[in-house]
Amino acid sequence: MRHLVFVYGTLRKGEANHHLLNESEYLGIFETEPHYQLFNYGSYPGVTAGHCKVLGEVYSVNEQVLHSLDILENIPVDYVRDPIETPYGMAWIYIYQEGSQLDEAITSGNWLYRNQ
Repeated sequence: MRHLVFVYGTLRKGEANHHLLNESEYLGIFETEPHYQLFNYGSYPGVTAGHCKVLGEVYSVNEQVLHSLDILENIPVDYVRDPIETPYGMAWIYIYQEGSQLDEAITSGNWLYRNQ
């Protein structure tokens, strides 16, 4: 079975964990509706509910890759998966559970511009 995932941080092209998606199909870039907030948590980001857009990439993955992503994201302790509508179909977005610990918002909504 195939699943769509929306990735916005270290799983994006050129980032530290992108290798987990090497065998997956890249579908395209996507910017969410303004229902989220992207935070910098040091070496990785977290998305929570909010009023901003988040820019990321959508991939089609198999069950094994989805399981690997769930392990990386420490489901259900650190993150949960929520469905999100994309132009490519319904995808999973990983939502950070401890939003109260995040204080450095990435106002651009783009993890690649976190240091600007």
